[in-house]
Amino acid sequence: MTALDVPGIRQVGADAFTWLSAHRDAFALGEDALTEDGHVDATWKPLGELAQTCASVCAVTTPADPLHAPAAALLDFAWLQTGRGELFPRLQRLEPFATYPLEVYSVFASAGLRHPGYEAAAATTARTRGWRSVEQDPTRRLGVLKAERRSGIRRPERAAPLLRRTWLGGLPEPWTFERSSGYALTHVVFHLTDWGRAPAGLPAGLAAYLTHWLPSWLDTCLDAGLWDLGCELVVVAASLPEPPDPALLRDVWPRIARAQLPSGALEQQAPQDGADTEPDFLRCYHSTLMAAFAAARTVTRLPGADGPGRPPAHDGRHRHRGPGEHSEHRERRERSGPSGPRGEGVPG
Repeated sequence: MTALDVPGIRQVGADAFTWLSAHRDAFALGEDALTEDGHVDATWKPLGELAQTCASVCAVTTPADPLHAPAAALLDFAWLQTGRGELFPRLQRLEPFATYPLEVYSVFASAGLRHPGYEAAAATTARTRGWRSVEQDPTRRLGVLKAERRSGIRRPERAAPLLRRTWLGGLPEPWTFERSSGYALTHVVFHLTDWGRAPAGLPAGLAAYLTHWLPSWLDTCLDAGLWDLGCELVVVAASLPEPPDPALLRDVWPRIARAQLPSGALEQQAPQDGADTEPDFLRCYHSTLMAAFAAARTVTRLPGADGPGRPPAHDGRHRHRGPGEHSEHRERRERSGPSGPRGEGVPG
């Protein structure tokens, strides 16, 4: 099976990048990004998510892939928004024990974009008892550990005890799946697999559990029009040690393609009134990012696809690297619980 066998998959990714490129200025950091009362969820969070998606797409595609060049250009844009890393030491001084600056910075570090001065300052903070005592849920803490290691910080805290305390790590009854647990499980997988770059990082027991139950959860989310979480689950499916089931992909991708607007945007959730008007930025930027990432991650896991691209060597400057329903997963869905995930949750 090749990417061409899945209707719409590559076009969904290309159209999503078209929208993201056209709206890149909405990701720009405003003057409130460094104020004490700045709204992090409207400044650093969107920029960090843009960088994470684009760094991940660049890592799993070759320069010849049409999805690679727009991802690389947007990653450059995001890095420039941080003053090539100069804003991170300033954030460190403003909020020395906040973890989000390191989490965002680590995305750039994973792509070879580094600021040695900030890394030294962050390493000093990470050695304090105050940093070790920051109260966070286990999934978020896994992300902080990943951010530390991406940024060259080594501490003795281990991931295994944290993993056991997450929803996914407890191998819960499948019918307890809901929206908040869905976002939690996708991020556990993202942290363990380095956002899909290292599928072997997922323990065998978790991989088997997800292989069995993920199709029904994904089907449930798409039936409910939860496009944002649905695309995250597609990324998870493409990040397991074994490639995703072709029958599942043939079912999933046409549904996502039909939900995508002509502009390339994808809403987080299908509007209740069925309107197909262009949503505002905050209602669609993350789901559009996830559609782009899911497309890139999926095509690179299909038989015959080109291998993932290697991150380029850097000297502190980023360089462009190139211009029918599946009956088994329906049955599992009927055994897995409610017809639609409940609760609220947003990806970290």
